[in-house]
Amino acid sequence: MQLLLVGATGLVGRHVLRLALADARVTTVVALARKPLPTHPKLLAPSVDFDALAPGASWWRADAVICALGTTMKVAGSQAAFRKVDFDYPLAVARLARAAGTPAYVLNSAAGANPASRFFYNRVKGELERELATLGFASLTQVRPGLIGGERESVRAGEAALALVLGALAPVLPRRWRINPAERIAQALLEAAVASAPGVHVIASDHLT
Repeated sequence: MQLLLVGATGLVGRHVLRLALADARVTTVVALARKPLPTHPKLLAPSVDFDALAPGASWWRADAVICALGTTMKVAGSQAAFRKVDFDYPLAVARLARAAGTPAYVLNSAAGANPASRFFYNRVKGELERELATLGFASLTQVRPGLIGGERESVRAGEAALALVLGALAPVLPRRWRINPAERIAQALLEAAVASAPGVHVIASDHLT
């Protein structure tokens, strides 16, 4: 299968890329990125500007899309900038892929995704999920991790402190409150893309521990 991956340089996306390149079921990975990626015989890594995506590009026709794009309010600097990365870009990719005939889309979303949420982060995630459901993908999967565990390029102090607490309490916490390892999330994303089961599916955080 040919897999289209966006967000390959992020914490979860790096694991998706590694797993996909090692998976015999995946023949080609097209990873759209703004940063250079290591070369690999199965990898095509065109450099793109997510503000000016080319609608006629051949890579939009794939067997499945995995979207692991995302940022934080701190990195984005404003709600408008955050929404651009976490809503506008994933939706633009989805629309172009669907128009080209790609049948499956898998999104790395968030545990609290809800378009009616009073929290901006969760509301944006929920609005994206809602919009994706209108595009007509034969298979649509929303993967909703909680706190993501793994080594980031930049340390987030608040998340690091919470991870220490949750890690210590893991044996007694409900599964939905435990840390979700980035590799486990990546595995769920990849399996959903390869399987591409018909319909809309949600993989909750308690299945990602």
